[in-house]
Amino acid sequence: MEQSLNLAWVLIAGFLVMFMQVGFAMVETGFTRAKNAVNTMGMNLVIYPIGVIGFWLVGYGLMLGGVREWPSLGAAVAGEHEVAINLGGHLVGLFGAAKFALVSVAHDPSSLAMFLFATVFMDTAATIPTGAMAERWRFASFIAYGLFMSMFLYPLYGNWVWGGGWLATLGASAGLGHGHVDFAGSTVVHMTGGVTALAGTLALGPRAGRFRRDGTILAMPGHNLPMTVTGTLILAFGWFGFNAGSTLSASDPRIATIAVNSMLASATGALAALFYIWSSLRKPDIGMACNGLLGGLVSITGCCAFVAPAAAALIGMVAGLITASSVVLLEHRLRLDDPVGAISVHGFCGSWGAIALGLFADGTYGFGWNGVEGPVRGLLFGDASQLAAQCVGIVANLVFVFPVAYGFFRVLDRVIGNRVQAEVEWAGLDSLEMGSDAYPRT
Repeated sequence: MEQSLNLAWVLIAGFLVMFMQVGFAMVETGFTRAKNAVNTMGMNLVIYPIGVIGFWLVGYGLMLGGVREWPSLGAAVAGEHEVAINLGGHLVGLFGAAKFALVSVAHDPSSLAMFLFATVFMDTAATIPTGAMAERWRFASFIAYGLFMSMFLYPLYGNWVWGGGWLATLGASAGLGHGHVDFAGSTVVHMTGGVTALAGTLALGPRAGRFRRDGTILAMPGHNLPMTVTGTLILAFGWFGFNAGSTLSASDPRIATIAVNSMLASATGALAALFYIWSSLRKPDIGMACNGLLGGLVSITGCCAFVAPAAAALIGMVAGLITASSVVLLEHRLRLDDPVGAISVHGFCGSWGAIALGLFADGTYGFGWNGVEGPVRGLLFGDASQLAAQCVGIVANLVFVFPVAYGFFRVLDRVIGNRVQAEVEWAGLDSLEMGSDAYPRT
């Protein structure tokens, strides 16, 4: 009976996370110009079916093919296999090699529930670059990216953290805390998406006319801020499934702490970003408040089960400040063109969320996590090695995801081209690239 309840809990949480795709579509489209609305919406739509098929065929097996069971969801099913190498007497997991296309687990409810849950998490990571690379990305190139992300890039790093790979076993193999701990995806989902967005933005270049030769930056405001605000609130709602659902158990009383921590971090993140920009520009920037709220959620995602509410509020506040300041840094100092602030929200705040766990995990949760005795504790509660494990996970993400993603985009550019032609970009991708307009004149 309890396992059936847990299955229902995981599925319902997965449904909430899938609904977040609506939020992402609205946030990104609202932040972009009217002439590109169909294109931006279209990418947020099409990444879902592409991601589902790619993850079903290959990605799920690479990521979670080495996991024997999820005890809260039912008994083990034979057929798991993790490809690993032996280093110093310890097995170092690299990727899964089972469960491809769900053939071996076609009638196993726990594996099917986890496939759905893992797929919508993957889709969240995959949709992040669609905002950062919006308004100049060829649709054919985007489709190729969607397959690459869902089949290879996301699953490999995900395996290292959630599939029993080498980052998860840093505690047992190297004595670093409980290994790299990421409860619901600050690094696995958000940092991976943010770093990929950074690589894609660098490979693609800024929008035409964005940065002028005389050093001035042309403002290209989004066309529908109410749409962005609505999408942000949808994301905040779906995020309760994202974080609380990651318990994989409806009977885990930590659900209440997770939900409250998520709410507090989102609130302090929104207010910190709002007041930071208000103090600089003398006007409240509601778009930045939206991104601050999302940055707070991204940062708390990895540590929501391990910290107290007061710490969650502080983590969200810092995330809001990181979001606002890094947007300015990327745009004015590094001259990177990210129309929606995805690199700041997901990349910067994802890494901060991992560090925050290494600082503020208070030892009240995570007993036996990743096979290490005792609860998860951060630096401020007596375990400096946990912070070290978190930093190793961040560095691994940067060292693996960025060069692989950047290399992929460069190769793709040579094969089919990443960017639309100049006349298409100036006229708008909707009419010339997509063949339809979001707001046709009558």
